[in-house]
Amino acid sequence: MASETKNSRKPLVGIVMGSDTDLPVMSETAKMLEKFEVPYEIEVTSAHRSPARTHEYASTAVARGLKVVIVAAGGAAHLAGVVAAVTTLPVVAVPMATTVLSGIDSLLSSVQMPGGVPVAAMAIDKPGAINAAIFAAEILATADPDVAKRLTTYKEELARSVAEKSARVKLQYAGKTG
Repeated sequence: MASETKNSRKPLVGIVMGSDTDLPVMSETAKMLEKFEVPYEIEVTSAHRSPARTHEYASTAVARGLKVVIVAAGGAAHLAGVVAAVTTLPVVAVPMATTVLSGIDSLLSSVQMPGGVPVAAMAIDKPGAINAAIFAAEILATADPDVAKRLTTYKEELARSVAEKSARVKLQYAGKTG
């Protein structure tokens, strides 16, 4: 199975979506992986509409050199569970918001995996897509000091941005409280 690969290095993370309509949200995962300089591949496959394709993707992930698979799906959100059933790699689910239940169905489907088939579940939609990439980088950082360093820098930048926001708020309200 040939999948779209971002950059020339061998992909370490697979981003799998149940539909191309998930791309606007999952592009956030790709952006974060790029920030950490983690090569990835991206694929659309469906647990229900293309089960053979899904099985092929998941069953060959280790041989292709992937270390983590991030899976986005909405509704019944079976895709992450199907991928987890077929591979020994860590699988991270990003539940997608649905129009009927706002992603609650996807979230519950992702976290209610049977014993023996773990799936890590992130928040619904964009926050989950971002956190899935960070979580994947954290997994990779256990064996890659360069990724670990980039994560440390990122967390330092987060802390700095909070301090800067606090200073702006304090300045804006200086003298108004008392």
